[in-house]
Amino acid sequence: MADQLWRKYLGKGQSLSVFRVVKLRRIAYNSMLDMPRMAKKRRGAVTRMVSQFKPTWMVKNIYDLTPAQLRANGIKVILTDLDNTLIAWNNPDGTPELRHWLTLLELAGIRVIVVSNNNRKRVDRAVAPFNLDYIHRALKPLSWGILRALRRWHLNRDEVVMVGDQLLTDVWAAHHSGVRSVLVKPILKSDAWVTKGNRLMEKVVMWRLRHNYPELTWQEDLDERKAH
Repeated sequence: MADQLWRKYLGKGQSLSVFRVVKLRRIAYNSMLDMPRMAKKRRGAVTRMVSQFKPTWMVKNIYDLTPAQLRANGIKVILTDLDNTLIAWNNPDGTPELRHWLTLLELAGIRVIVVSNNNRKRVDRAVAPFNLDYIHRALKPLSWGILRALRRWHLNRDEVVMVGDQLLTDVWAAHHSGVRSVLVKPILKSDAWVTKGNRLMEKVVMWRLRHNYPELTWQEDLDERKAH
């Protein structure tokens, strides 16, 4: 390291005075002392970056979110992704299980709003049978779609949760918007082509999340691990 510093601070053909030798040694010594601090700073930056993808909960299936659990955590509104979260990406008609779940939430006074990156035609076609409100072209992972929903329906952030099957869109958008999030497993193992690239990146992010947060595991419901 000292040799590199000498080449940096000395021009060609210059000689070293005692003063300059002492100065360069001091610079080299201080640089070596700074290495642990700089390494710690880099680790801190990585941790802060990864924390943006950390969901509040990880639940295997959106249908496992019961009215009782949601109320216990102060949740009155579910913002949900559409494809592979609420319905399979290749099946716009939903399932009887979905209808039953939506009925239970409606009876409990818990509202469901779809926040999707899909176009209006696709989202409208999917939610029409269930009479759900929605935001299309939500631009996740940007906060735009979630914030638009909060403003349009006058929602309180503390009473809202974003549910989705992707860390890099749904969970990240929730983080940007200041609302809690639930990561669920995708309904299908296959994805639309636009999502496949995200899945590869998500594997790396998930590995880092589990390294930093060992307590982050898949749950059966919200009661297994309280929000923090």
